[in-house]
Amino acid sequence: MYAALKNQLYNWIFRPRGLESGSIVLVQRRVFILPTRQGIVFGAVLVLMLIGAINYGLSLGFVLTFLLVAMGFNAMIYTFRNLANLRIYPGRTRPVFAGEHAQFAVCLANPGAADRYSIGLTSNKRDSAFVDVPGQGEAIAAIGIRAVRRGILRPGRLTLYTRYPLGLYYAWAYLELDLRCIVYPRLAPAGLPLPPAESSAGQGAQHGQGQEDFSGLRQYHLGDSPRHIAWKAAARDRGLLTKQFSGRADSELWLDWRRLPPGMNVEEKLSCLTRWVVDAHALGMAFGLRIPGKTIALGAGDLQRDRCLEALALHGIDENRDNGSDHQSA
Repeated sequence: MYAALKNQLYNWIFRPRGLESGSIVLVQRRVFILPTRQGIVFGAVLVLMLIGAINYGLSLGFVLTFLLVAMGFNAMIYTFRNLANLRIYPGRTRPVFAGEHAQFAVCLANPGAADRYSIGLTSNKRDSAFVDVPGQGEAIAAIGIRAVRRGILRPGRLTLYTRYPLGLYYAWAYLELDLRCIVYPRLAPAGLPLPPAESSAGQGAQHGQGQEDFSGLRQYHLGDSPRHIAWKAAARDRGLLTKQFSGRADSELWLDWRRLPPGMNVEEKLSCLTRWVVDAHALGMAFGLRIPGKTIALGAGDLQRDRCLEALALHGIDENRDNGSDHQSA
């Protein structure tokens, strides 16, 4: 009963704003501040000192008490100012495999001249990342969240906080940034053999493994395999060029859902396909992907790998559905 009332009161006071795209400025109404346990003890000690100074008529007792009170008020102002007016915007989050930790980056920009110290970022109030933000500068705080299942992982509500300078006050602000991480399926164990290549038919092999004879150079395109880049030409300041080969490939490597044993469940099949994609890319091979409802044409390079892994991660998942860190898509 008490927990339910506490949660209702908490949600009423700190009402969720929903995802906020772009940058956020921590104006005064977004920063909250309360005394810490040490601050409460400090206040209680000041009350006892004041009572003692009154009872015994100690002039120096009054001076010391009021001096500490003034220090306490100054600490409150500096703790609040340590967060106020910071500009927050989301950083880049790299995809991860299920079972790994996704690193969500949050950029803190300080428009003022005064440095900001010991600013923490947390998603669960247990693990925190601390940064100092220089005046007129920026800093990046990154927190790790375990990716339990494939799909789209969001960190949920984040808390930016500080206890600087004396630890007597706790100032915080809630962030609901539009952060997301693509979580690839869990990798099957290494050693899973690639499927046999299919015989080419018609024009399907013209983008395959035609690497018999060198036929010239062309401009580098995003996604080209690093194995085919003409590094000697790049060293001569000719820019990035990709080697082209003549000849016709005799086979095509298709990573096909239908080639997996029918006794496997969906997640096991996705795990095996993920291993095939990673291994085929590591070997520098051109490959395509076939899964129910989607086919990715033959290709090679990092772009092809990322395109296939993202298709596997989002198989059967609504990309537009928001999922918190504890309610990730399965």
